[in-house]
Amino acid sequence: MSETGFVYLVGAGPGDPGLLTARAVELIAGADTILYDRLIPEEALRHAREDAELLFVGKEAGGPSVPQEQTEAVMLERALAGRTVVRLKGGDPFVFGRGGEEAIALRGAGVPFEVVPGITAGIAAPAYAGIPVTQRGLASAVALVTGHEDPDDGEAGADWAALAAFPGTLVLYMSVRNLAQIADALIAGGRDADEPCAVVEAGTLPRQRTVAGTLATIAALTDDAVVRPPSVTVIGAVAALADRLSWLAPKPLSGRTVAVTRSRAQGGELARRLAALGARVVQAPVIATRPLPGEPLDPAPYDLVCVTSQNGVEQLFHRIAQGGRDARALAGCTVAAVGPATARALAAHGIEADIVPARAVSDALADELAKREFRRALIARPVEARDVLATSLRASGVQVDELALYETVGQPLSDRTLQAVAAADYVTFTSSSTVRHLLAAAGGAAILASTRAVSIGPVTSATLRESGVEVAVEAARHDLDGLVDAILADAGAAP
Repeated sequence: MSETGFVYLVGAGPGDPGLLTARAVELIAGADTILYDRLIPEEALRHAREDAELLFVGKEAGGPSVPQEQTEAVMLERALAGRTVVRLKGGDPFVFGRGGEEAIALRGAGVPFEVVPGITAGIAAPAYAGIPVTQRGLASAVALVTGHEDPDDGEAGADWAALAAFPGTLVLYMSVRNLAQIADALIAGGRDADEPCAVVEAGTLPRQRTVAGTLATIAALTDDAVVRPPSVTVIGAVAALADRLSWLAPKPLSGRTVAVTRSRAQGGELARRLAALGARVVQAPVIATRPLPGEPLDPAPYDLVCVTSQNGVEQLFHRIAQGGRDARALAGCTVAAVGPATARALAAHGIEADIVPARAVSDALADELAKREFRRALIARPVEARDVLATSLRASGVQVDELALYETVGQPLSDRTLQAVAAADYVTFTSSSTVRHLLAAAGGAAILASTRAVSIGPVTSATLRESGVEVAVEAARHDLDGLVDAILADAGAAP
């Protein structure tokens, strides 16, 4: 790496993680430091390395904000220290994103940079609401305008009189608070008071909704509907097409917020499933896995190899590879997986598990193994694993070696993330370690006082209850499918 690092000004798109560009994902995955805004997709940070530095530098409406000067200072400091920095912005960095200011600061400091455009909300949000911002016969031009300035304060940057005469669609960003004054200024400038208008709140996100009216009525309608940022306002004949072209159907978990406490590396799958069902997902990775050093593994002495987690699969094959071997080293072994997710991880390495219990818990695996005879068993597990499996096998006369391949460690959460967890409708727990580390990060069980705790199974439920947390939902099947089904049932929804 050169003495001076590199900065990427990256647009994260309007909110739907599926609208991240391939280039954005590539750069997030390689960054040493990511400075991110409030409106980026939660899912975007899942692509970051486990050791990446993640710094929130956003601005909260009506809440604490990181000054722009501080953001630029941190960006320059990290880059001048030789780090690869991704400055991750909602939408497009050069469309009301202050990316130009940051580029000027970087150029002034001699720091090399690249701009990666993103899909801007002024185009995406109307499209998700069924509004084309240009349409043959209706609008051949579109103007993107900030609505942040109050037309009555004498300092407005937008020329509302000129915009009133603009022959096309007006798309206003950050306009909700000043919408009444903006509408009055446009009407005073000659814009038709009966012109169709629509305000799209949370465009491209699961909680998206549209409020439609006319230029004269839209401000009162948005007040009555309690529309909040982020939102965009569309003014023009095309706004009337929303009724005919709306295509984004409500989803089973629309309007629900679900917090995922798994590690960043593993939480993505659950987050994607929930988001696909319409939930707003809060990524709150309270744990991370840390591989333990060890000698190369030769499975030849064992006629049974038990793997108790997906992480265990990866570390098991790492140890086998250290000895110059591959999946063929397990050819003479009966391979047991604690559940379907672990079995899928084994299959990805070319191994079909011989034994997978109906319930994804160690007790059920122990019951299955008790039906067969084995001579010597290896249990690949984390440091903190329960001893149910080893105890059961030893009671059957099996010689058991337990191989601790990794440990689970706690991860700190920002105050912003903890607040989002406390406000969620559901908080999911996929292991006892997620319970312990969330409560440790939050300083106790009070964080779950107003939400519903969702447990993947009886062991995790027991840990929750021992910690003073009521278990609102427990999965009947102790895997991710069962967890999602349990949330759907509790929410009164169907997939």
